Amino acid sequence: MDRRFAYGGQAVIEGVMIRGQRYATVACRCPDGNIVTRTEELGGRLREQTRELPVLRGMLLLWETMQVGVRCLFFSSQVADGRDPEQPMSKGAMLLAIGISLTVSAALFFAGPLMLTAWLEPRIGHPATVTFEGLLRLLVLLGYVWAIGFVPGVRRLFEHHGAEHMAVNAYEAEAPLTIESIRRFSVIHARCGTNFLLTVMITSMFVFGALGAQPFWSELVSRVLLIPAIAGIAYEALRLTARFQDHPLLGILSRPHLELQAFTTRQPTDEQIEVAVLALRSVLVLDGVLDEEASPVLAPVALTVD
Repeated sequence: MDRRFAYGGQAVIEGVMIRGQRYATVACRCPDGNIVTRTEELGGRLREQTRELPVLRGMLLLWETMQVGVRCLFFSSQVADGRDPEQPMSKGAMLLAIGISLTVSAALFFAGPLMLTAWLEPRIGHPATVTFEGLLRLLVLLGYVWAIGFVPGVRRLFEHHGAEHMAVNAYEAEAPLTIESIRRFSVIHARCGTNFLLTVMITSMFVFGALGAQPFWSELVSRVLLIPAIAGIAYEALRLTARFQDHPLLGILSRPHLELQAFTTRQPTDEQIEVAVLALRSVLVLDGVLDEEASPVLAPVALTVD
């Protein structure tokens, strides 16, 4: 197998989505216990043309990831509710969902901390105020992921998140993709999206600090408009650290990122691991790195490519 490509994905309602080199597959368990899958082809000409352009490639990848993630969540909600999973999500509904998500995130994690700390700037200066704002942003993120973990539905989402990590860890260790084998692996993974969120928060402290003192409304606008650029810079930082992940210093620096995953992952059940395996195996077969007939794993999966 060619194991150079970094497979990953996300948890959805009663299921797991895995992104491959050319396809993304989401596998979800129906109320009757059966598992259904949906696969879509990835990549567009614009992303292919910008894949070598730092920062911009991260921004476009994030945009594609949000689109795929929202469609997969919509599909999984239909499956979990026992509705027709073949009903596609309209582009308008997808853009509305992304817009609401981005608006809430910008207000909660960027505009909110600025408004709560802006009164400090005339008293302690801009650098110290930005530091307090950044620390508050981190506390909001930690409090948010800690609090939602108590919601029963989110707890199951975090269990599927753990199943996704365990399956990918097993694949990268060249271990058999069976439930018994995967059980030996950790729910923590170095490329988790939770790491990305924390890196965004840390990166924003440096970016906003470098802007210098501005009028309040200019700062508020910059906090929102610079989110895509900050995400692109954070993506490049994660790419760089991945190249030197075995360095002892990076191991120390990455520790907080890994510890944060304790909030967003839980130990999964065998049934949840089975769903993750089916999603991973599907993209491996479609990418041509796994022979479906020569390397059977669990039951064959019927795939629908949109």
